[in-house]
Amino acid sequence: MKNIVLAFVCALAFLVSPAQTTVSQPADPNTLLWRISGKDLSRPSYLFGTMHLLCAGGIELSDSLRGAIKGADAVYLELDMENMQELMGIMNRMRMNGDTTLRDLLSKEQYDSIRTFFAQKPGLIPFSMLEKFKPMLAASALMEADMGCENPVGMEQLIMTEAKKEKRPVRGLETMAFQMSIFDSIPYTLQARQLLDYVHNYGKTDGRKEFEEMATAYVTQQLDKLEAITKRENMGISQYMDLLLYRRNATWVTKLQELMPGKSLVVAVGAGHLPGDKGVIALLRAAGYTVEPMPNNMLKHLEKTL
Repeated sequence: MKNIVLAFVCALAFLVSPAQTTVSQPADPNTLLWRISGKDLSRPSYLFGTMHLLCAGGIELSDSLRGAIKGADAVYLELDMENMQELMGIMNRMRMNGDTTLRDLLSKEQYDSIRTFFAQKPGLIPFSMLEKFKPMLAASALMEADMGCENPVGMEQLIMTEAKKEKRPVRGLETMAFQMSIFDSIPYTLQARQLLDYVHNYGKTDGRKEFEEMATAYVTQQLDKLEAITKRENMGISQYMDLLLYRRNATWVTKLQELMPGKSLVVAVGAGHLPGDKGVIALLRAAGYTVEPMPNNMLKHLEKTL
């Protein structure tokens, strides 16, 4: 059960981040790692941009990030993905409200095409389960399966492994229940159309090319390019960026202002939450903190992995 749940809990970030639609501030140096200091902080904290899945087996945490984790009091991810109490209660929240299923949201022809597709892909989550889930969660499972690599790398998993090695607690900025609730604010019909589009484009070159473009921008740590890629319209989802990104960014910064004084934290969230006028970097600076780029050499084997 844990594997099924973890296949979906990063769906928000996997489907819509990195993503921003505002005009960026003047470019900072290319990096995913930032030092937070000043204001009421006696010790610095650190902000890191993740990408939830990568086809890049040679990627590793930089010495700078390892050092930050070693010196931290705690590590914060978007979610505490090892909180078994939350995991055990999340399955019902994955389902659409009111006993809605995909059959209710699509024409018979569309529904049958999705059902047939999943029936022909025995390695995916069973359709009998997926047809009751919020469609964007099913779409996230398809995106993961279509990555084209056998052992995708999850940056959060690398960070959790390092934190465990250093005996540092890992916590979440949000709960899984909260993330699941966000999907109820996006019309299920829109989500179903997005899932249908993913099914029709599964395995095609264009979809993989865009993912590879985004992954390359990530591993070369170019937040401005990530921002530009994800400005592209995505089946109407862009109109919900305030809900999916900007409100969450502001909530996180408010929470961090309470958590950081007297401590050193490592905060690792989707890289798309970092840039832009409404991104976490800009919001922390607006709150009075100094946010500075740090070296982040995590790509010692880059030439072998792209």
